[in-house]
Amino acid sequence: MVGLDIQIPTAFDPFAEAKDSGAPGAKEYVHIRIQQRNGKKSLTTIQGLKKEYNYGNILKDLKKDFCCNGNVVQDKELGKVIQLQGDQRKSVAAFLVQAGLVKKDQIKIYGF
Repeated sequence: MVGLDIQIPTAFDPFAEAKDSGAPGAKEYVHIRIQQRNGKKSLTTIQGLKKEYNYGNILKDLKKDFCCNGNVVQDKELGKVIQLQGDQRKSVAAFLVQAGLVKKDQIKIYGF
């Protein structure tokens, strides 16, 4: 009984390798949504950008290009979310792809 090699079962995540690699199923999406306010007023929200990015600089460029106001909101569940005034969904998606922040197939656009 001296030389027994016993392996104790541990929690095994079969998808751990897929999350680390660039596998097609492991994509992180950027979600662009519109929220209706009063009457014709609306907000565009951008959620899911990488944490390494400087949200302040991205917001500054978006505001300058689209002539609108906006801010960065810290949410408990979603992390940092960029909000812009008006319906800017298509133009924000084009801006993010053109700036090289995300690929076109990583963007999901929601809204009416």
